[in-house]
Amino acid sequence: MNKEQLKQLERELWSAADNLRANSDLKSSEYSTPVLGLIFLKFADNNYRQHEAGIIAEYQKLKGTRREKKMSDIAIEKCGFYLPDHARYDYLLNLPEKKET
Repeated sequence: MNKEQLKQLERELWSAADNLRANSDLKSSEYSTPVLGLIFLKFADNNYRQHEAGIIAEYQKLKGTRREKKMSDIAIEKCGFYLPDHARYDYLLNLPEKKET
């Protein structure tokens, strides 16, 4: 990321924060937790993606042998945590919005 892209990202983040402040009755302390949670999830997902090919390769290699391990155990060994598909950033981002009844 070059300096100009970083400046653009900063402007977009400040604009999003201004929108949250102006268009809701929430205080920053009330929306900071979910926002920080999403940022952490994106960070964790990016980190997991870097190790994912190795995790899958080892799982396939050991599958059906007496040394077989669960995918979660291999993931924890390789990157320190396991992120199942239903907890991945893109999966959660693309969930349909629930209709109010």
